[in-house]
Amino acid sequence: MPVKHLKYTWLLPAFLLMMAACKDDKYALPTAKNGLHNDCIKRTLGPNLVGQPIEFAYAMAILPGQGKIVSAQVEASIAGAPQTWLQNNSFYTNGSGDDVGIPVGDPSVNEGAVTKVNFTKDTSAATLRYYYYIPEAARGKTVRFTFNAKSSNGETVSYAMGPYTISKMDMKLDIPVKDAANCFISIADLTAYNSTDAAASPDKIDLVYLYRSIPNISFNHSLVSPGADKQYLPGVSLPPNANRSTKISKVWNLQDFNLARLKYGVYIDDLDFEKLNISNAPNYAINMKEEAGAWVETADGKYRAYIFMNKVNNGSKSAVISIKRYTLK
Repeated sequence: MPVKHLKYTWLLPAFLLMMAACKDDKYALPTAKNGLHNDCIKRTLGPNLVGQPIEFAYAMAILPGQGKIVSAQVEASIAGAPQTWLQNNSFYTNGSGDDVGIPVGDPSVNEGAVTKVNFTKDTSAATLRYYYYIPEAARGKTVRFTFNAKSSNGETVSYAMGPYTISKMDMKLDIPVKDAANCFISIADLTAYNSTDAAASPDKIDLVYLYRSIPNISFNHSLVSPGADKQYLPGVSLPPNANRSTKISKVWNLQDFNLARLKYGVYIDDLDFEKLNISNAPNYAINMKEEAGAWVETADGKYRAYIFMNKVNNGSKSAVISIKRYTLK
């Protein structure tokens, strides 16, 4: 037999085996397991900020003939803020892709670090959402969660989640600023003062918001240190002793999701502030645009911050800003 013929004859069985392996196996529905079962996912993304919720979806199920669910609870390693709750609705997704909630129990009750729902409907499967509002006591620490469910036949299950690191950052959203009004920004207080209030605490004023339309100069909406050269503060009357020189580095295309609340999945976290180096930055940022931002470091070196321009209005000479702040010392 020719050598070439031998070679292809030897390949034929391998080809037939490969074709057989490509056939689709028949699909069979999985067999439900006996007993009570549970699972959990964390729904929120990004840094875990004090005052904000961490959301979980907790699922539990038992075969209908073996019992029903009578209670579900979550225990946190650090008790949550009073707003913490476990939703008493079970959710399913309808044909349009919308989440639909069905009441299955009484409203949740917080007892220290434990949040519990007692079921009032005959339920063999449910998914409850848990919202842990981060307390001040958890700042810079880690928190763990233990989810538990109990069935009418006395069976219990648990599911551990975490640990999750809680950010050291603070956040303040939607601070209105207006030229010649509430224009004196304090990073320490995360607010904007008018001239009267700023005069009472001049050592807390880190930035001045102003709007100027100057021919041949792109000034517009600007953030300027009280200690900057007066050419960057045209027509501004500073409170006595307001003279701090704050480092400012203007940024574009950094739409932090927490501050912007837009579609961008970008988050500024503690590490970004820890690694930030703007020691050579100027003490002013002019011509700020909507959805632009600025890194800031206060003159005393106590705070670093990121200021996001949510909205700007040329006509009213005003803007809305949001701030993330990190304490260095």
